[in-house]
Amino acid sequence: MELKGKTILITGGSAGIGLEAAKQFVTEGAKVIITGRDQQKLDLAKKTHPSITTIKSDVSRKEAAEALYNEIEQLGGIDILYNNAGIMNGQDNLGISSEKHFEKAAAEINTNYLGIILLNNLFMDMLKSRKEAAIINTSSILSYTPSILVPTYSASKAAVRFYTEALREHLLFIRSNVKVFEILPPLVKTNMSEGMDGNSITPDILITGLIKGLKSDTFTIRVGDTKAIYVLNRFFPKLAHKLVNKNTVSLKLQS
Repeated sequence: MELKGKTILITGGSAGIGLEAAKQFVTEGAKVIITGRDQQKLDLAKKTHPSITTIKSDVSRKEAAEALYNEIEQLGGIDILYNNAGIMNGQDNLGISSEKHFEKAAAEINTNYLGIILLNNLFMDMLKSRKEAAIINTSSILSYTPSILVPTYSASKAAVRFYTEALREHLLFIRSNVKVFEILPPLVKTNMSEGMDGNSITPDILITGLIKGLKSDTFTIRVGDTKAIYVLNRFFPKLAHKLVNKNTVSLKLQS
């Protein structure tokens, strides 16, 4: 897939993986629009990278997503939708009667999974109208085998993986020009992973792998430890599960 000259919308683009993606896509000659919920982070991103367009938005909320679509339409539309926004609300208090636990779980599902469906549905006709277009969905190494500390987060990413595969096959069947990519990060050094032990990679390594996969039309892009866990989970699922959970034993509880 050609990236030069494309307009790309990156959700959750004000920091971490999303901001690194914005920087590298600009280097590739793309026009980049990022969203986020924190205006201060968006302002800082704009100050550091003036060519990036920033829009405050919460992609998990229908009204906000529709407003985002309308604003993007006024800007001339996009060629690539990169669904990067995601949250991890700390360790799941399984086995404990807690209203807060349910609220956190619902928020993760709404942002990590349903938010992707919401945006894809909104932007699908726009993307179909382009000569070459793409959707990039972010799942996770945990979509293959769950972390026992963050099962809801793991479940949301497994849902993304299955949904992505189905969406890709459907669009191929109807001969759509919209390509569907999936990026499966391992543990990445970001604010979200703070407090987690284990092998991790930096955002620049992840995004370098993503761009390489986009250019070669590799629709399922596994980076770092995700490659090994994918193979292990097929043949030795118990070992894969043990290794993943060995590397996530120190996640801090968030109130």
